[in-house]
Amino acid sequence: MQHAEKCQRSLTSFSAVEMAAAVRDREITPTAFVEAHLARIARLNPQLNAFVHVDEDGACRRAAEADAALKTRGVLGPLHGVPITIKSSIDVAGWPCPCGTRLRADYVPREDAPLVSRLRRAGAILLGNTNAPEFLMAYETDNLLTGRTNNPWDLTKTPGGSSGGEAAAIAARCSAAGVGSDGGGSIRVPAHYSGICGLKPTPGRIPATGHFPGSAGPFATLGVVGPMARTVADLKLLFEVMAGPDSGDPMSAPVLARIPSEAEIRRLRVGYFEDDGRIPVTSETRAAVREAVAALEANGHVVEPFLPDDLESIRRIWWNLFGRAGQIALRPSYQERESELSPILQGFIAIVRSEPQLTLDEFMSTLLERDAIRARFLRQMERYPILICPVCAVPAFSHGERRWRVDGRTVEYLDAMSYCQWFNALGNPAVVVPVGRSPEGLPIGVQVIGRPYEEEIVLAIAQEIEWRRGSSGEPPLQ
Repeated sequence: MQHAEKCQRSLTSFSAVEMAAAVRDREITPTAFVEAHLARIARLNPQLNAFVHVDEDGACRRAAEADAALKTRGVLGPLHGVPITIKSSIDVAGWPCPCGTRLRADYVPREDAPLVSRLRRAGAILLGNTNAPEFLMAYETDNLLTGRTNNPWDLTKTPGGSSGGEAAAIAARCSAAGVGSDGGGSIRVPAHYSGICGLKPTPGRIPATGHFPGSAGPFATLGVVGPMARTVADLKLLFEVMAGPDSGDPMSAPVLARIPSEAEIRRLRVGYFEDDGRIPVTSETRAAVREAVAALEANGHVVEPFLPDDLESIRRIWWNLFGRAGQIALRPSYQERESELSPILQGFIAIVRSEPQLTLDEFMSTLLERDAIRARFLRQMERYPILICPVCAVPAFSHGERRWRVDGRTVEYLDAMSYCQWFNALGNPAVVVPVGRSPEGLPIGVQVIGRPYEEEIVLAIAQEIEWRRGSSGEPPLQ
């Protein structure tokens, strides 16, 4: 991109990769990028309510330090001068980290989470952290501490949850990119609803150390942290910076990064399905899957219909671990203060309590069944190393909605999100990339799933779709 063209663009419209390049080439300063983003936050956040904390002084100070480093340092970090945000369930030293609950309103971590330290070392400048539902237990972002976050495509809609504040901030160009977390679709659903990209990595590929709830018990194999951004290239850049082992994450593994060759990518056979035969999806969701398939076929891939086995069993396994066992793990965090919880979280707890308490025998059976199904699924993926499917049954929904009519059938809240839940239970990496629009103009994403520890391949396939389909554009909120 030529210097004159860059000067004509809004600084907040640059991708993270473009920002890093403009700083590296001494064309635009970190201070200019940071000030532009802070001004946009001041203008738009009153309507979005995406932020929990904005560190204006700290961001400006670090931007000035980044400016000075341009004059003295020969080698710069890959994110030097790029302004980013962090979900408010991840520790950033000195910032409130409430995870959407009044029960943690006074919690201020003393140390950065490892992924935050890695981002800082790469030169990123942290603007602030973003809103989430209480204890992250919802697919919309609203809580009694910091309130409701709105979708920049339509303020009457949710940007999703639990990484809804992060998705809204990035989609609205208040942040170049950022970090969310995902135990049942909490990166992917907000990315789909907000028209951005998101990566749910294999558990442990990026350390979840410093995240609440902690990476332990039922959350260790389900929950992950991962990048969110407006382009797949930006996801790749943040992933490369954050990935790597850390002793604080029990799932951490010393997996070496690798760059798959173009020939290797071209040889991949791709499977796809438009719905699972149980939960219907909207017609525009089907169309988005078909568009993604057409993009890959145009790039020379063999793409064939393929519906994995046992999806309903996998959904039930996810619920036993995330919902029933997860509430046992979380209960000490709110015990004796349940009356202070948000209605959304109380509703989620009521769903769990409507079922018998999970027994030890049932928990052990769940773990054994998961491993058996996972082994069968990975054998199926030997033929189809990449899978394309919907992210969710519906586009962004109106605040407070809990069921929808799709193809003449009622789709319930948790069922609509099952398209993401499977891959938390199975441990697969997955990328969401925007492809289509609903009749109301809301973004529609598709999900690209790969085999464990093959994030680089999943990102390469997602980038092929993005190159063919283009970006989702800018939301109307300006």
